[in-house]
Amino acid sequence: MGQLRQLVLSLLHGRWTASRGRFSRLRDESGSAMVELGFMLAVVGVPLLLGTTHFAVLLINSIVVSNAAHAGAEYGMMSSTYAGDSTYIVTAAQDDSGMGTNLTVTPTIFYACSVAISGTQYSTPAAATTACNTGGSNHALEFIQVTASANVTPMAKVPGFPNTVTVSGTSIMEVEE
Repeated sequence: MGQLRQLVLSLLHGRWTASRGRFSRLRDESGSAMVELGFMLAVVGVPLLLGTTHFAVLLINSIVVSNAAHAGAEYGMMSSTYAGDSTYIVTAAQDDSGMGTNLTVTPTIFYACSVAISGTQYSTPAAATTACNTGGSNHALEFIQVTASANVTPMAKVPGFPNTVTVSGTSIMEVEE
């Protein structure tokens, strides 16, 4: 019986030392960084990517809407006749944006005195002329203001962010005489 026990123990000891060499490699930390990176990308990377994409879509559309307002104001600033033609101002802005009728465009004409452009705004040329005739080189100036806005829906729904966002842009230019 003693020899059998000795044989069994030697076999187990041989297998233990062979398997201990294999298991010692599992105690090594060489792959843990890759596992941590994969976990962090899943937890942090995906929401970060979705949030960045969401804001990029809004930023691009905000730039497009602002450029459309500028295009409408450029059309209206060519003369008083063009400034009063709100249909073509709207068409110029919508054509520039590529959004068509999804873009809401509001052109407004106002007047101000040349010495205080950022001062009081007047709705009629007569009121501006009366207020600005104080002598010297002060005179009434005509301005066109175009405000454009559009509802933008980003490609993917991101939790915590609204599905639809309204972006807008405004451009003001002096009408050439």
